[in-house]
Formats: sequence, structure tokens, C-alpha cells
Amino acid sequence: MDESTPPPPDHNSSPPPPPPVTVSGSPTDFLKGVVGKRVIVRLTSGVDYRGILSCLDGYMNIALEQTEEHVNGFTTNRYGDAFIRGNNVLYISAAEPI
Repeated sequence: MDESTPPPPDHNSSPPPPPPVTVSGSPTDFLKGVVGKRVIVRLTSGVDYRGILSCLDGYMNIALEQTEEHVNGFTTNRYGDAFIRGNNVLYISAAEPI
């Protein structure tokens, strides 16, 4: 075998890893997609609120239905409706597949 000939493929090696999964869409698309679904809202204080996202506005003010308050992983309160001021929101996460 000379230097210009590539070596034969090694059949014992594993296939290359798949390309990373890319998520398309903007945060606005995500938020529109989770209205009416269960979400987790984490506040800057570390408290989580879990419920059905009823609506939100451009300031990230949030209205939740069937809301549960979670502190350190434990449910501390249950509310019918909850309104959360946007400046307290750290993030919103989908609690169910979109």
C-alpha cells in the first residue's frame, strides 16, 4: 500500500455520533405553544409554581390555573388561580410535551 491509498475502513469502530439536536423557533413561539398547557414557573427566589398557563403578556406577567406552589421540591400550597408578576420570573418550562 502506498501513501496515496487510504487505509481500509475499520469495521470494528462505532459509527460516528449523530448530529446534535437543534431546536428551531423563537421564545415567542415556545410561549405561544405552551398556553393552555401545564408549565413550571421558577421565580428568582427559587420557588416553583406549577399549573396550566392561562395567559401572559410582554412583561412576562403570568396567569396560572390549578396552581401548586413548590418549595424545595415539596408542595406547600394549592391555588385555583395565581397571578405572577413578570419581574419575579426566572424561567418558564413546559411540564408536558409540547
